[in-house]
Amino acid sequence: ICDDHAMMREALAGVVDYAWPDAHITKVPDFPSAWAAAAQQPDLCLCDLGMPGASPVEGIRHLREIMPATPILVITGQDDDDILLNLFELNIAGFIPKTSKSAAIEAAIRVVLSGEPYLPPRLLALATRGRARMSADSPSIPRLTDRQMEVLNLIAAGQSNKEIARDFGLSPATIKAHTAAIIAALGARNRAEAVARAQAAGLL
Repeated sequence: ICDDHAMMREALAGVVDYAWPDAHITKVPDFPSAWAAAAQQPDLCLCDLGMPGASPVEGIRHLREIMPATPILVITGQDDDDILLNLFELNIAGFIPKTSKSAAIEAAIRVVLSGEPYLPPRLLALATRGRARMSADSPSIPRLTDRQMEVLNLIAAGQSNKEIARDFGLSPATIKAHTAAIIAALGARNRAEAVARAQAAGLL
């Protein structure tokens, strides 16, 4: 857990400890300390952007170089679109706003530990626009992960988040996070519109 504010470090540690009581947690206040801790190749890194020792992009880039296989979940209060898009291109696991509630943070962690990216709707839209800028001449077909496609198919079949969670052995909060990402990726306003847009795009 990397954050220059002690209160935020303790809050994040509390979320992790509650959900994973056997987890070993290392807390650091700056990028140089984060780089040193990264050498231990942790299972997950929760990292703030505005920490001493480096700019946000350089700090995260060096973390990625040290631990290429570790999911990095960025805990952010940052609203600079260019910085967020640059970070997305570093293959981080996802973003979660600092204003998120504990349940949302836990759900985001569970999503990235399962190997899937976690992007709140606004940031997913940014990432989608970023990809569109790089391929403006080609038709835009939303790209969903394998898990998101599985969830989308069950939504299309009429299943609720609780039913889907039971089928996959996941928490409803995790499925809710996947559903939000699917709706945002498809530019929809709700589940029904997401299904309709997916059908129109040939995804279903």
